[in-house]
Amino acid sequence: MKKTGIWIDKRVAKILTLDDDVEKFETIESDIDEYRPKGGSGTRMKGGPQDVVQDSKYLEREKHQYKGYFKLIADTIKGSDAIVIFGPAQTGEKLNNELAKSYPDLFAKVKDHKNADSMTDNQIKAMIRDFFAG
Repeated sequence: MKKTGIWIDKRVAKILTLDDDVEKFETIESDIDEYRPKGGSGTRMKGGPQDVVQDSKYLEREKHQYKGYFKLIADTIKGSDAIVIFGPAQTGEKLNNELAKSYPDLFAKVKDHKNADSMTDNQIKAMIRDFFAG
């Protein structure tokens, strides 16, 4: 039985695959841009020129970058029989939702989704081994 654990945040996904006695640890880097809008007031003078910040443009680009990131992850884990997702913030939840929407066969294999803070590679491996051992 092929068991896969994913620790994910916005910048990187670390994937541990346990296939009987064989362990495979992979790292997938995302190409998601950090959102730092430029704009605002062009001068300190009251009533001076104003730049309009196009939030929708940044958010749309970020959405497409997330889709590409999640596709790489889905392609990596497609042979798994059981999947668990860990990670800080909302990226793990976004991955879970994307699997439900675009990859229902993989979503059916997700056993759990848990929040977890930043960890070293060894801590990630230990947590995934413990999850599937119990």
